[in-house]
Amino acid sequence: MASLNKVFLIGNLTKDPELRYTQSGRPVCDIRLAVSRKFKRASGEDGEETLFISVVVWDKQGEACGKYLAKGAPAFVEGRLQMDEWEKDGRKTSTLRVLADRVQFLGVPKRGDAEEGGVPAARRPAVSAAPAASSRAAPDGEEPPPPPVGSPDDENLPF
Repeated sequence: MASLNKVFLIGNLTKDPELRYTQSGRPVCDIRLAVSRKFKRASGEDGEETLFISVVVWDKQGEACGKYLAKGAPAFVEGRLQMDEWEKDGRKTSTLRVLADRVQFLGVPKRGDAEEGGVPAARRPAVSAAPAASSRAAPDGEEPPPPPVGSPDDENLPF
């Protein structure tokens, strides 16, 4: 019997990424995405449903997410579902989350110059943390490209 475990998500981060390192020094970043869908109710009214999804990103992609993403940033995540189960105080608990294979940044990098070692925002790598994607920087004196048409600005984010 064939099986497939593949997830594609586009959403906005609900909080800043949480980058940490395992005891062996391997980077791991937790991000949380809000993914919405719009629909029509039986009554004809517009409705909207938002899911909040936990995503785990490992290694260099995880470091890039921690460095260049921030609350509200749009991102595309490709990965697979993973069930985590544990026991606490004699009770079994489980959670379903996404283990990312690839994360692509859909907006401009965050502006925290102090966090970036003094590198101006216009000179930081642009959009992707995908393993095969190349980073590019804007030439000296140029502004970074504007966000894609229809992307929310920080003032209009619902979180």
